[in-house]
Amino acid sequence: MIRLWTAAFIALTILADPTLAQERVVVGTQRLTDNGALFLAAAEGYFKAEGIDLGMTAYGSDQAVAETLASGTTDFGLAGFTPAAFNLAGKGLIKAIAGQVREKRGFEGTEIVASNFGYNKGLHKFEDLANRSIAIGALGSVSHYQLEQIARIKHIDFNRMTVKSMKTLDAIARAIGTNEVDAAIMPASFARELLAANQAKLVGWYSELDEQQFGALFVSAKMINTRRDAIEKFMRAYRRGVDDYAAALLRKDRNSKRTSDTKSHETATTIARYVYPDRAEGGAAAVEASAYFIEPQARLDVADIERQIAWYKAQGLVDKSVNARDVIDLGFVK
Repeated sequence: MIRLWTAAFIALTILADPTLAQERVVVGTQRLTDNGALFLAAAEGYFKAEGIDLGMTAYGSDQAVAETLASGTTDFGLAGFTPAAFNLAGKGLIKAIAGQVREKRGFEGTEIVASNFGYNKGLHKFEDLANRSIAIGALGSVSHYQLEQIARIKHIDFNRMTVKSMKTLDAIARAIGTNEVDAAIMPASFARELLAANQAKLVGWYSELDEQQFGALFVSAKMINTRRDAIEKFMRAYRRGVDDYAAALLRKDRNSKRTSDTKSHETATTIARYVYPDRAEGGAAAVEASAYFIEPQARLDVADIERQIAWYKAQGLVDKSVNARDVIDLGFVK
């Protein structure tokens, strides 16, 4: 009788305090400010409060995050959209259930910069990109997509641009700093270092022209079919991290400039511990400089995702049968 009473007491205690019954889930991601909402939720104990024992694994690329999720190595993945992610979702192996960061009008994001040589030769605005050499990431990358969208919006013949694909952001930065190219598309954290050193000039923000959903919180199809309650718990914690991220890093002053103060610095410092674990100084400033917009409640822009899929199909990188309905499960974002 005592043994039965004790078991019942333990069960009631667990129900009253979910932190005592932790369910293990593993999320794969990269050490990027783009994933700051996840890091904040982990640091603040939001997952633990939902009864989740969270494991995080860092990978070297968005593609690796998607592939390990599809293989069953992880339960969730927070990553940018890639052909791999779209194709795996098309096969029914993973689904996007919530938003990551994005380009948003009125908020700083990816920068288009001119080298000093390019600027001195008249490259001052988007329309001046015609007949210029422009450094981007790999063909089929986000920067490749953005360059083609700039050309479309500004009615520039894309074939009149000399596109130089480079493997790393460091290589792109060197190409600008040494005047090897006329222009480049870069995240703000990299661009600002060049601008501060007077090695580049700002042409404009991509968000002035277009809004783009960079990535998503993905989950394996197996999780949706067998552990839906765990996904709901994860989402509640993640949304709290999204709220904290926005409240600290996306506030504006009366001049519509992003506010940098004690609150934003403290939040950036927390994120920096995940993004720059080996960097003693400057990590928080780098996080603040590279904090993109995120939609409230981590909503997804379905129409933009469909546009991206169409572009990747045109490049021959995504199967023609894939569409947004295959990629997204909207049942977890209210």
